[in-house]
Amino acid sequence: MAEKIQAYVLDSFALLAYFQAERGGLAVRALFESAHDSQVKLHVSLINVGEMYYITHREQGHARAEEMLRDLRALPVTLEPATEERILASARIKSTYPLSYADAFAVTLTQEFGATLVTGDPEFQNVASLVKLLWLSPSNL
Repeated sequence: MAEKIQAYVLDSFALLAYFQAERGGLAVRALFESAHDSQVKLHVSLINVGEMYYITHREQGHARAEEMLRDLRALPVTLEPATEERILASARIKSTYPLSYADAFAVTLTQEFGATLVTGDPEFQNVASLVKLLWLSPSNL
């Protein structure tokens, strides 16, 4: 029987770290390289993509936000839609744990795929009992 490929879910922190060469960006790049080689599977919620987009649009303008979105679509990551099931699961997580609604979508996907959530956002410490976390730190810039 074939070994199951490890799945990872990226949140907006991980995406921004990669695209803006911020803390943890090298670790995210390594995951993209592993996904390109079919060693891991990467997922991101379109809600978290929207979060990355609006932050970039606000801070760096429309052209940069569009460029990042175009570049993301070319990477080996599955952009996961916000289905009704995912919306309701995320709402239940948000109602129980102190984290943003967008972050709740990352948790929902992580649970759905039995994945590891890639982030550097300290807000996820509140859900460390729910999902496995891969913390981005200054050492893996």
